[in-house]
Amino acid sequence: MTDFVGRRRELKELREDIARTGLDTLSGRKAKSPRARVLLVAGRPGSGRTALAEALVREIADDYPDGVLRVRLTAPTGESVATERAVRTLLEGLGRPTPPGAAEDELSSALRTALDGRRMVLLVDDAADPHQVDALLPDTPDCLVVVTAEGPLTGIPDVRPCTLGGLEASSAVRMLVQRIGDIRVANDPRAAEALAEECGGQPAALALAGGWLAARPKASVADVAKQLHDMPAGVGGPLARTFRLVYESLPQPAQRTLRLLPLAPAGLVDSHVASALAGCSVAAAQSLLEDFAALGLLRSAHDGLFLLPGCLAPLLQALLEAKERPAEVQLARARMLERTVRLLLSCRAMTHETGEEPIGPVGPPEKLDAIPRALRFADRRAAAAWLDTRLPALSAAASLAVADGELDTLARRLVAALARALSEHRGTAGAAPELYGLHRLVLDVAERRDLHREQAAALLNLADLDAETGRTQEALERYRAALDAGKAAKDPYAAGRAMESVGGAYQELTDWHRASDWFGRALSHALARGERADEARLYGRLGNVHTYAGRYGEALRSWRAASAGYRKLADVPGQAKALSEMARIQEYAGRPEESLHTCREAVELARRAGDLRLQAALQVRLADTLDRLGDPAAARLHRSAADRLLGDDPAACEIRSGSD
Repeated sequence: MTDFVGRRRELKELREDIARTGLDTLSGRKAKSPRARVLLVAGRPGSGRTALAEALVREIADDYPDGVLRVRLTAPTGESVATERAVRTLLEGLGRPTPPGAAEDELSSALRTALDGRRMVLLVDDAADPHQVDALLPDTPDCLVVVTAEGPLTGIPDVRPCTLGGLEASSAVRMLVQRIGDIRVANDPRAAEALAEECGGQPAALALAGGWLAARPKASVADVAKQLHDMPAGVGGPLARTFRLVYESLPQPAQRTLRLLPLAPAGLVDSHVASALAGCSVAAAQSLLEDFAALGLLRSAHDGLFLLPGCLAPLLQALLEAKERPAEVQLARARMLERTVRLLLSCRAMTHETGEEPIGPVGPPEKLDAIPRALRFADRRAAAAWLDTRLPALSAAASLAVADGELDTLARRLVAALARALSEHRGTAGAAPELYGLHRLVLDVAERRDLHREQAAALLNLADLDAETGRTQEALERYRAALDAGKAAKDPYAAGRAMESVGGAYQELTDWHRASDWFGRALSHALARGERADEARLYGRLGNVHTYAGRYGEALRSWRAASAGYRKLADVPGQAKALSEMARIQEYAGRPEESLHTCREAVELARRAGDLRLQAALQVRLADTLDRLGDPAAARLHRSAADRLLGDDPAACEIRSGSD
């Protein structure tokens, strides 16, 4: 980026506006409860409104010691950023948790609470309407909100826009000097002034003209000014003419790559995105992106990312539509989304390659040796950094994949790969806000197109997130809706899963009667379909509920059935755990001799299964039971056996307490 030049008058006006007494514009009187002062920098795309806002923030930084928060409300490709997403971005910048599934009002309230008592600047870039801004405004005059927009924001009280035109001639010439040095400008200062006039003083147009000249050290400033002057009037304004000059100077392959960049999700481009769009190598794509940035066609962001300037997006989109066949555009988009899927699989694979246990319940890992070397990450940290920096683009890619209202194979794979990568790198709780967005995206499409199976799956995923983050009542409602969708789809798996989950929600709410009823329905469903593993698990869940409710006889019957089910499945660890639960219930029921016998049987099974932790827990339970039966010597022997099994395991105390 070039250094900021000019705009001293506008900066002075904005600084003076900070201290101006606030008015309620509806009544013309002083506001009773002043909120944060809002400063508006208005101007057409390419006018340098964001650069001016950033320059203002740098000048006043010392007055706001708690720092600056930044958020963009319009993507470079023109789509508005959801208010919920914008508020979450600001909360994350404050290091505050963002409750998954929270409504916009709840998030806005959380943001205002987080900003209370702070002196901060909120830089809100490219606002499209006042409603977006209003949801972000702090309820404290100690904060300042600097907004950039194309025009006035009617509805935000007491805002006087600072409207930008072109740079004055001297500032425009200084901007050219920054790009090309002072020799050519000094050799022909009038030509530099003429070029600045042809560019209309627009910073974006000047950046393009300067980039073109910087790439051609032997070209004269007068030559560029003449070429712009001689362009047909129908080409458009100064920015469109300067863009055409730069675009037409590119080789044909570079022109095509540039035309395809509006397909990049969220306007964020890296070498992999450009490579997939253009069908070239990653190295060639990286070189092209760097050349584009030097010409002013892209802005360098961070970590290998480039940003498509919003002022150029409409010009590139028009070229894309005029020069690329729809089939070619569709193929380029499919290549990009497929590349994104492969990178996500590689990102996820790094959690397993490092030998670390995955966080959260996810599917089988991608094998790293099945991924091309060019798509691999150096290590888990590099993969996590890629996921964090690309997340806005990855979320936009998921939206793009289902934009046509379809859930085809590629869209399903992309959403699943992103969800799994987020879960493994951040954990289910940490990734919950993003996972909510993904599953809602699928749910919206499924509801619009009456795709009942996909609707059931999305509802189950959303309900699981609700359940894992403590929103049990919301989870219960979604599980019931998933059951209806599963029945409509005639999907026995979804229906059975929903029934069991409804029971689990009622168990969490300590409604033992309804929990046992729903687990019983899920069990009948599994019995009817001969799903033996589900039968054994559901008998165990019923046994737990009956235990909590103090119905020890029913609990024992359920756990006996679970034990028998695991025995038929040759699941020795499962059978051992079922017997250990039976022993615990027998002890609760005042039958210590039976508990002792069952516990010994469970110890033998745990030994056969090689489960040292379960063996130790059962040995401790045996010791406690023997103490109660008046045999302390035998109890000491079993405790010693437990200690030998656990060794230096720091979880020993947890095992003991869990078995009491």
